[in-house]
Amino acid sequence: MKQLVRPSRLAPGARVAVVAPSGPVAEERLQAGLDVLRGWDLEPVVAPHVLDRHGEFGYLAGTDAHRAADLQAAWCDPSVAAVLCARGGYGVQRMVDLLDWDAMRAAGPKVFVGFSDITVLHEAFATRLGLATLYGPAAAGVDFIKNTRAQDHLRATLFAPETVRRIASRGTPLVPGRARGVTYGGCLSLLVSDLGTPHARTDARGGLLMIEDVGEQAYRIDRMLTQLLRAGRLDGVTAVALGSWHGCGPYDALRAVFADRLGGLGIPVVEEFGFGHCDGALTVPFGLAAGLDADAGTLTLDEPALN
Repeated sequence: MKQLVRPSRLAPGARVAVVAPSGPVAEERLQAGLDVLRGWDLEPVVAPHVLDRHGEFGYLAGTDAHRAADLQAAWCDPSVAAVLCARGGYGVQRMVDLLDWDAMRAAGPKVFVGFSDITVLHEAFATRLGLATLYGPAAAGVDFIKNTRAQDHLRATLFAPETVRRIASRGTPLVPGRARGVTYGGCLSLLVSDLGTPHARTDARGGLLMIEDVGEQAYRIDRMLTQLLRAGRLDGVTAVALGSWHGCGPYDALRAVFADRLGGLGIPVVEEFGFGHCDGALTVPFGLAAGLDADAGTLTLDEPALN
């Protein structure tokens, strides 16, 4: 797995677009998130359909075509320096094939931030654009607008990425050791759902896998990890960092699944790394060469996440 192209860091006054590729967005949370961004001296612009709700499927933020158009227009706007997702939920898989990847590639690299369902776009940006991205909090997410730790870490990554080249967590080793690789991953259930699609990577060799999820029982996580193993998608992975597993049942049961499914890979595995669906979630870059120290609970990037 090769390191991907790093976009440029943000500067005060930068124009950033907020889009909703997945689920519907609560207006009060959107406004609170915009206030945070304005407090960073950014100029947020809201895509036209962010507050839409699909007439038939209320779990979608408007139609597939509108959600795709918002993302593509924001990405291709030369005045926009970054595209931030308002929330996750569900819906990216319905719209990702509507994007014009040639046009987006021609627009050049820029910062992209999102997590959860946005995992599908992280994979597509890697395979179609060759672009490093940020797996970080949603601009209208409650865990962002009410948590200064999550805000501070994302802000540092966006404006002064050299200050967060070493990402320290409270993580502990499930399998001790150190390893190097190129970061990738996201929400486990979305990575599994993406298998076999046109935008999913097919070779994880040399990859440093970072996964998390929310609201999944232990047997479902077992099933998903088993599917990745059977599909060969963990062949050649150098290390695994396990993020948050909010609402996924007793952690002892999860730890047993992780030890059983991942322990035989013979690679370092660190748990409770602190990214994903959790308070104070860390922003982790995807597509960058890094070293993972499972014993110390640290991820050290070879270069800052952004130029």
